[in-house]
This record gives sequence, structure tokens and C-alpha cells, in this order.
Amino acid sequence: MTPLTRTISNHFRSKRDANLKALIASAPRRDEYLRIIDIGGSMSYWQRLGIDFLRTHKVKIDLLNLLDDELHRDVDDFEIFSFIVGDARATGLSDMSYDICHSNSVIEHVGLWWDFESFANETRRLAPSYYVQTPNFWFPIEPHFWRLPLFHWLPRPIRIRLFQYLPLATVGRAPDYRTACYFADRARLLNRPQMKCLFPDSDLLPERVIFFNKSYIAIRHSKN
Repeated sequence: MTPLTRTISNHFRSKRDANLKALIASAPRRDEYLRIIDIGGSMSYWQRLGIDFLRTHKVKIDLLNLLDDELHRDVDDFEIFSFIVGDARATGLSDMSYDICHSNSVIEHVGLWWDFESFANETRRLAPSYYVQTPNFWFPIEPHFWRLPLFHWLPRPIRIRLFQYLPLATVGRAPDYRTACYFADRARLLNRPQMKCLFPDSDLLPERVIFFNKSYIAIRHSKN
């Protein structure tokens, strides 16, 4: 990541953090603790938000991921975090079992349109309030493979071919055709109409860079 890219990223992270903190501070809770499920989340994300803030607001967070890869990190924070292995498209959890459902740059990784719909339905079902952030397809720089502007607008076969010959991915050049296909299919970015369709009961907040919307945050506040 270049210094300019890092500066831009930090700017938007601070604004997102402010929106998320406001949601946490205002969300109703059904018992002593504010219970959050973070779909595809990590402890480091919330540590950046502030462990003291989470403790002050008596937040408990369940991190749901396909793989159980964080159980042996930051043991001192286990009073706040719990871990669930599951599929974001079909969690098997009870309706409204949390106060807030959260995800940050996850929905674009779950598959095709019907996978987006399943993800969105789970998000809306699990909690009365939710916060879902995703990059905008129409922003000219794709955040996952950012080394070539406009790259994600190219046809898939061309992207696969370029991944084989150029170090465009953040992890470098694809070593073989199979990996190049994986890189090309790793993320399918959404646009504003798609996000409004998936989250019709949300306020959709754009994150702007000059004349472009870099990403969108769908936020639903509990009416209780």
C-alpha cells in the first residue's frame, strides 16, 4: 500500500468508525450487554475501533467466519469476543438474536446475486440494527486488486489472462491459470441500485472521493 493509499484508507476508516460508534451508542439493548454479530469480522478491526470504547458500552461481539482462524489471538480480549464458524448466507442462528449485525467489505466475496440476497436476508433477520459496508463497483480503483485503475471493469477472461502475466494482485502474479481464475472471482463489487435492492430498509451512505462514490454503508437503526 502506497503512502497516499494508506492516507485515503485511514481517512475513510475514521469516518466509518464514527458512524459505527454512533450506532453502538444509540442502539437499544435487551439486557445488560449490547450484542453484536460481525459477519466475516476480525478482532483487529474492533481493536482499532477501541477496546475501551467497547468495554464502556458493554459490548459483546460474536465473530462469524467460514474458518476458525483467530481462537489463539489476544486472549485478554476474550471477555468481549466469541467465535462462530458458519456460513454468512445461512447462519442457522435465531431471528433477532443480536442487537446489531455488522459486516465490513464482506458481501462482495460471497458469490453471485442469489448469494448476495441470502447474505442480506441473514443480516436483516439477525438484528434490528445493522451496518454493512462494501466498495462501489463504479469507483475506478478496486480495493482488493488496486494496482491497475479500471481493471475490475475489464471482461473476466481478460482479467484472468492479465493476472497470469502481471503482478496486479496484492499478493503478486498468479502462478497458474487456476489461481488466476480464483483472483478474478474473489470479489464481485456491488453498485448503489444493487445495495438499495438488497437493503431496502436502510439508510445508504456514500463515501465520496472527489466526484466518485468510493463505497457504500447500509445502516438500519432499530425502531424500538
